[in-house]
Amino acid sequence: MKAVRTDQELECPQIDAGLRARGIELVTLPDGVGEDALARELADADLLLMCYTPVTARVLAAAPRLKGIVKYGVGIDAIDIPAAMARGIPVVNVPEYAEETVAEGAFALMIALAKRLPEIGRAMEREGWIWPSGKWLGRDIAGATLGLVGTGRIGRSMARMAGQGFRARVLGYDPHVDAAAMAASGIEKVDDLQAMLRQCDLVSLHAVLNERTHGLIGPAELACLKPSAILVNVSRGGLIDEEALVAAVLAGRLGGVALDVYTQEPLARAGHRFSPLFGRDDVILFPHLTFFTAEAMARLSEDTLARCFEILEGRPVAIRSQDPRLRAQRHGVVFA
Repeated sequence: MKAVRTDQELECPQIDAGLRARGIELVTLPDGVGEDALARELADADLLLMCYTPVTARVLAAAPRLKGIVKYGVGIDAIDIPAAMARGIPVVNVPEYAEETVAEGAFALMIALAKRLPEIGRAMEREGWIWPSGKWLGRDIAGATLGLVGTGRIGRSMARMAGQGFRARVLGYDPHVDAAAMAASGIEKVDDLQAMLRQCDLVSLHAVLNERTHGLIGPAELACLKPSAILVNVSRGGLIDEEALVAAVLAGRLGGVALDVYTQEPLARAGHRFSPLFGRDDVILFPHLTFFTAEAMARLSEDTLARCFEILEGRPVAIRSQDPRLRAQRHGVVFA
């Protein structure tokens, strides 16, 4: 059997070794591989593992032997799932491996901006020491108001860290979660997004990207934020109108921005939408790595291999995600 894994820059030695130990021929392809090259490798492949590379209907049409697609990660936006379903090719992701990990990453980015760690660190490198002048004044998380856009597993973990851990007030906007469920996680439900944003000192995005949430944080929502507000996004770049965000930052209308995800990845120092934000003290541009810890990667490898072997052995593949796009599948899947 043959498996193809895209996005080889994301090193997955346990996954690769696990497949090869079963006698599976494994071909890895780089980030940015084109449709033609991917289609050629899939012409005789039984399994596709992908992370970021788009899997289009054209690519699927060129893969007559394909038994399944495993997203070794969470987001499935790059996969043409209707085309896969039409071909009877099951699609599965690994939704639970990094929930706490990504929440920790979001909280680390948030607290780094609140305590001004990046710019103080750079000043220390330049000068050797700085004195406590107003220029370096940080902010407390305790007593601040954190707004969560999306209160799924990662959002709830973030709420626990900020609320129980740091005694922040936590608000939540999520049309799919009722007030009682939010309250059980220490979150006050707010039904109007803009009304919530006006109250927030800190905002963290944890929503699923779909047609309804694309551009959810647009010019009007950014205008609702306090000039001192810190905005963190570790979910999906498309949740934000990125041009409006860059304009707001350059105009000094936000207190700080920390991003781990972008519509166009990777970033670049020049020629990218976010290029003007490199080097700013009020911005952290993180390279989509809040998930990347030793513990999370071990969980990812174990779960990914389990899904691969289910597919290759002809067993129904376990769908653990609650995403309705995956739950709509009827061929070769079992819902866990």
